[in-house]
Amino acid sequence: MLALVPVVADLVTAVAAEHDRPVHAVGWSLGGVLAREAARERPEAVRSVLTLGTPVVGGPKYTTVGRRYARLGVDLDTLEASIATREANLPIEVPIMAIYSRCDAVVAWGACVDRSSPHVEHVEVATTHVGLGLSPDVYELVARRLASFR
Repeated sequence: MLALVPVVADLVTAVAAEHDRPVHAVGWSLGGVLAREAARERPEAVRSVLTLGTPVVGGPKYTTVGRRYARLGVDLDTLEASIATREANLPIEVPIMAIYSRCDAVVAWGACVDRSSPHVEHVEVATTHVGLGLSPDVYELVARRLASFR
């Protein structure tokens, strides 16, 4: 998972350069982890981050797919420690909106609560994990947040 960070960071940097301004990175579930890490690695290329049901604590450890990662040989405790170290050593400085749901059923809602980033806003919605990508309420939150940067 963290091996994808340089690829995403390069892509974000290229898009920001192409448009001559920082981008807003939106990520759903583990895609949100990648959006956050791109912002951590390349803050000059990212204006804000919006995450939807993203496990910011422990990566996949607190998800229903965590066991699959473990079966593939991923040490979830080591990955969790690595993520915690990155959070402690290099906090994300761009604004973050973390949208989560207690009804998620894929990602533990508590793992979506960011206690490390200085500029985070948490928004709870009532939908499932899949619903985070389909909900008109979530789309409205994202649209309002993006519009607030104009």
